[in-house]
Amino acid sequence: MPTQKYLCLQRSSPGRQMQQPSPAQMQEMYSAFNAWKEKFKANILDMGGRLKPGGKFLGESGVTDGPLVETKELIGGFMIIAAESYDHALGIAGACPGLIAPGSGVEVREIVGP
Repeated sequence: MPTQKYLCLQRSSPGRQMQQPSPAQMQEMYSAFNAWKEKFKANILDMGGRLKPGGKFLGESGVTDGPLVETKELIGGFMIIAAESYDHALGIAGACPGLIAPGSGVEVREIVGP
């Protein structure tokens, strides 16, 4: 089992509308996604999930509504994976169906520590 952890942040361009897939396309996407999850089940530590809009930001001056303007609508979800190297982590994330599409992608960040 790889020991290095990586945080994957799903990002998209603000204001970009995605076309709703047909039921057949949805079934195909779920099948591809489930096959990806099965192939990399030893590497997926936390599937994370989609993030709800809004949230709170806690800083030295207190709590404000979030997300911050700079990131609003950009971070849509996250997951944590384990890999032997950055290249391996990028390969796992890049193979995830639907994660990289027009107007969206994934930021992969190495997590320091155990």
